[in-house]
Amino acid sequence: MIFGAFKSAHGGTTTEHVRQLFHQPYLHEYWLSIKVSLVTAGAGCVLGLCIAYAVIREGTPRFLRTILTTFSGVAANFAGIPLAFAFIASLGTIGIVTAFMRDHLGFDPYNHGFTIFGETGVEITYLYFQIPLMILVIAPAVDGLRTEWREAASNLGANSWQFWRYVGIPVLLPSILGAFILLFGNSFSAYATAYGLAGNSVPLIPLTIGFYYSGN
Repeated sequence: MIFGAFKSAHGGTTTEHVRQLFHQPYLHEYWLSIKVSLVTAGAGCVLGLCIAYAVIREGTPRFLRTILTTFSGVAANFAGIPLAFAFIASLGTIGIVTAFMRDHLGFDPYNHGFTIFGETGVEITYLYFQIPLMILVIAPAVDGLRTEWREAASNLGANSWQFWRYVGIPVLLPSILGAFILLFGNSFSAYATAYGLAGNSVPLIPLTIGFYYSGN
């Protein structure tokens, strides 16, 4: 692949293929892919961290952690065409959730600019496997927060905000950054879900690569 990028159609050496990457439409596709990845990775990190802490913290029933871990393990690997179909059946133009909102709440999201087949729809769908993946990755780090640290901070007069600012977040930050990079790469490389959901209506770079790879 690397040698082919610098090989011309006549068998010589060229940089034309590489130069084309810095022109449209590839620049827009890269930017859109990066944007979707940043949004889903950021939202996945925040929501996943909050959910993991709410379930793992001391005082929460043990069975909730078991349920959350099991569900996250399944949901994090549920992607591709089946996930795209599930969201189309739920939030499509005649989906179950859309029909319920339209018939019982008098609100049709498709009349207000929403579509599951666009950029926002792809981001919402990606969050289905991004949040569980974040929970699986960050759960051991959250579990490592010792109760003694909070008690010591409280004895020294620190409130909850000060504990998280000076103790909790600094301890979790390496794990959060690592998880963010993992989620970003997971979103950026996703192909089947975006293809099944939006086709070519959302020009993401994995779809373009697949388009050329298939010989089209």
